[in-house]
Amino acid sequence: MVVSAMQDNPYAKSLEARVLSATPLELVVILYDEAINSVRAARAHLASKNIHARGRAVSKAVSILIELNRSLNFEAGGDLSKRLAGVYGFMRSSLLEANFHQTDDGLATTERLLVSLREAWFTVSAQPTSSSDVLSASETPVTAPSFPWGAISEAMSPSRCWSA
Repeated sequence: MVVSAMQDNPYAKSLEARVLSATPLELVVILYDEAINSVRAARAHLASKNIHARGRAVSKAVSILIELNRSLNFEAGGDLSKRLAGVYGFMRSSLLEANFHQTDDGLATTERLLVSLREAWFTVSAQPTSSSDVLSASETPVTAPSFPWGAISEAMSPSRCWSA
């Protein structure tokens, strides 16, 4: 039974506790952590030729990317939300293509992008949130972490682009 398996799994208990006590930004970081773990598992299963396990790991990563995409607020996020939606779509396509063709390139590219995005979200989630902290933090300029948009364009080839 799934419920009893989760009760016996200390990792599941730890993850559940993390999720239940997390802020919304920390939840995003947790999703990135899980997506990165899934892509790394898919790469390991690709190397060991475990097709079924690789497919499950890729499916989990794709599901997480879909959830991250669904959580975007296009009204408040503007251009950033649109860019993230594009990146999430690119990563989903890369994962599915890599799984279909049994190649590591798309998995490796997706892992690098997820790690970069996770670092950025972690930095944002670590920023002060109380009003007194915000006032003191506003005096010190915060530089946003850079995102390697060039890595996406370099990784995109005509075979990776959808055509009408």
